[in-house]
Amino acid sequence: MAKFTVIFKDRTIQSAIFDQKTVHIGSDTSNDIIIDSLAIAPAHAAVCFNEEETIIKQLNDDFPISINNNASKECKLNNNDEILIGKHKIIYNTNESIVNPAPSEDANNFASEQHLPEANLQIMEGKHIGRLIPLKKSMTRIGHSGNGVVVIAKRTDGYYISSLESNESLTINDKLLKDESIKLNANDMVVIDETPMQFFLG
Repeated sequence: MAKFTVIFKDRTIQSAIFDQKTVHIGSDTSNDIIIDSLAIAPAHAAVCFNEEETIIKQLNDDFPISINNNASKECKLNNNDEILIGKHKIIYNTNESIVNPAPSEDANNFASEQHLPEANLQIMEGKHIGRLIPLKKSMTRIGHSGNGVVVIAKRTDGYYISSLESNESLTINDKLLKDESIKLNANDMVVIDETPMQFFLG
């Protein structure tokens, strides 16, 4: 078994334990660890396990990885190594460090996501008025570069919005969304890329 904890802006956004020979990391939904970001390739990296060692491999030359701040296309992983891909950090923990682990917030975060009520953003104005944007992924990226970009993350206790690219028109309930993470409540009004949207559950 191996545990991977994904961190963005110093906050844990998902954590999971795998018991398989290969763990795939990327933005495509076919991956084992899905990170929804333009800085992440659809197939970004693969972690391969054998009896003697664990190896991480870069899968796309245009999307690098670094291990403990050292760029590498292929590298042996050790317990507590930090994998950096895009703006996301992934902490790798070996089998020995997670045998019979005590329950923790990080360990439960990924599983607890599955019990959250479904959530959507509904576009309130413009040519796409009424359209729903489902928030089913661990992270959903919304917006366009230059006009403001946000990510909405599913966590243990709800849905949180934070800015990846700030813009004066990026607001929540008429307040500027700065470099912070804010929990969304039902009926919150969010303006992204100059488009007003309403957050609701169910």
